[in-house]
Amino acid sequence: MQDRPASPRFQHAELDWDENGQPQSRRYGDVYFSRASGLAETEHVFLAQNALAQRFAALQPDQRLVIGETGFGTGLNFLCAWQLFERVADSRARLHFVSVEKHPLTRDDLARALALWPELQPLAGRLLEQYVAVHPGFQRFIFGQGRVVLTLLVGDVLETLPGLGATVDAWFLDGFAPAKNPEMWQPALFAELARLSAPGATLGTFTSAGFVRRGLIEAGFDMQRVPGFGHKREILRGRFVGAPGNDVKPWYARPAFVSPERRALVIGAGLAGCATAASLAARGWQVTLLERHAEAAREGSGNPQGVLYLKLSAHGTALSRLVVSGFGYTRRLLRHLQQGHDWQACGVLQIAYDDKERQRQAELAGAFPAALMHPLAREQAEALAGVALPEGGLFYPEAGWAHPPALCQWLLQQPGIELLRHHEALELQRDDGNWQAMAGERLLARAPVVVLTGAADAARFEHSAWLPLKRIRGQISCLPATPASAELRTVLCAKGYVAPPRDGSHTLGASFNFQQTDMAPSAAEHQSNLDMLEEISSDLYRRLQADPQQTAALQGRVAFRCTSPDYLPLIGPLADQERFAETYAALSKNTRQVPQAECPWLDGLYVNTAHGSRGMISAPLSGELLAGWLEGEPLPLPRDVAEACHPNRFLLRKLIRGG
Repeated sequence: MQDRPASPRFQHAELDWDENGQPQSRRYGDVYFSRASGLAETEHVFLAQNALAQRFAALQPDQRLVIGETGFGTGLNFLCAWQLFERVADSRARLHFVSVEKHPLTRDDLARALALWPELQPLAGRLLEQYVAVHPGFQRFIFGQGRVVLTLLVGDVLETLPGLGATVDAWFLDGFAPAKNPEMWQPALFAELARLSAPGATLGTFTSAGFVRRGLIEAGFDMQRVPGFGHKREILRGRFVGAPGNDVKPWYARPAFVSPERRALVIGAGLAGCATAASLAARGWQVTLLERHAEAAREGSGNPQGVLYLKLSAHGTALSRLVVSGFGYTRRLLRHLQQGHDWQACGVLQIAYDDKERQRQAELAGAFPAALMHPLAREQAEALAGVALPEGGLFYPEAGWAHPPALCQWLLQQPGIELLRHHEALELQRDDGNWQAMAGERLLARAPVVVLTGAADAARFEHSAWLPLKRIRGQISCLPATPASAELRTVLCAKGYVAPPRDGSHTLGASFNFQQTDMAPSAAEHQSNLDMLEEISSDLYRRLQADPQQTAALQGRVAFRCTSPDYLPLIGPLADQERFAETYAALSKNTRQVPQAECPWLDGLYVNTAHGSRGMISAPLSGELLAGWLEGEPLPLPRDVAEACHPNRFLLRKLIRGG
């Protein structure tokens, strides 16, 4: 996908409500569901034509069924499928629902629409609880400890579906009628449905238009006209009989891991490790998590306050799209923590501290929805922040701060996770289909799958030593709050950040030091943090009564960020470095020649690291991406973003560039 503005055309649905309280799209002049009975229509057109009652009931433990939908609308079809799944499926089976929506409803409109169906309220309430930070791109929702997963693709269907990596078992071909929304009902859409379909995938749609039927047949579906619902005389039902699509490059397309034992070993209990463990456990894996310290989150994930700071680009970069998706996922997770103590949705204000930053912020404000960010003049910013500021800036109203150790502890409560403390893996050995984590002669744990999540130490092992990881020392300063400083009501960011107080203390930082490796806080970096605070707000600096003569006595903490050369994380399966170079040697002479040889994977070895200073945003979602690679299930990010995070990108670049 080419870099482009994030989504200047993004708009929420604009609704009109009829005398019965039913919504209609003002833009398309069409209803969202049958006025006769939306529930009965969904049952007949989508559930029955895809034989979902029988297929759900036939699922075995740890099996899943993937449904794809082309118009989320009010979420009615999703909720009906979920309700049926809960009623008839095995308690250990899983449902993955992927849906596209160009104009998502606001939360208030969604609540009003779903109130029409009292019988769906238990499930509708769970959807509404998580319906926050829904912005353009891929948005993931988890229900029932992972039993039901919703991946919502916010954007135009012909732009978002090509980025989907999934194998779909049943399609709900929905959306406004072809006469009302002709831009969607195109051969390109039918081709995407075919690309994503599993062999024998089924399809149901409310339309019986001849060009739709012919287009689906041409794409590889066997289509039938069947009796319709309500005033519709006929609808369409189909089954995919075409050839499966496969356009993924072989060095990214590792097949789902197959093993009689669903056991995994995760090395490193920071945020990435805990998220990985939780995502795998939610899919029925037994996970052993090795941590060298006495508790989880004692290194980079151990700061008292982590800021949900969205460092974005106005040009649709892979990193920017990762950040928007990760932000939404993190915000949904944080509802499980204690508001006010373990997290606070107080917003984040990025101060426009110079001309270059002002220009950058103007570009961002034009590229993203106002609900995600909007500019504030100085007077507005001061009124919101509660302190005097040198400039206005860009405000992220849904952001804030969180206590990373609390999120780690919540993730570790997922059934199926065992945390082994004071266990430091120094070596990995492969033996009889298992990886063994060793400390000298001592066997710490073994499993068919190992995930390396220990920041830069992920490269300490023989098989992963080629990973290009960098360590950057960061120091925070903790300043006791005063009655005057406690009036700060939002996180302030410039070249550093300061947060409203938690447990009577403000977190300030963090420094960037590429040279030092000392773990002890230094007075010089405390002073640097104080200087940064004074630049952010001299008023807040005075309120905190910071004494430059007492910097050595300040409380603080040192941790090491882990980054990669392109500042994207490394998430996915690992290949054998030497055999990779041999297998794809032709690429060094001609990058257009794509050898179809299977990648020489290191069977069962994965990595999830290099989240840098944005771990609160990218690390929680990374567990879902890692699980997607392992399980062969729908990915939570566009394919090109997932591939941009794939560790093999560095082996590929080295081969093409010759070093």
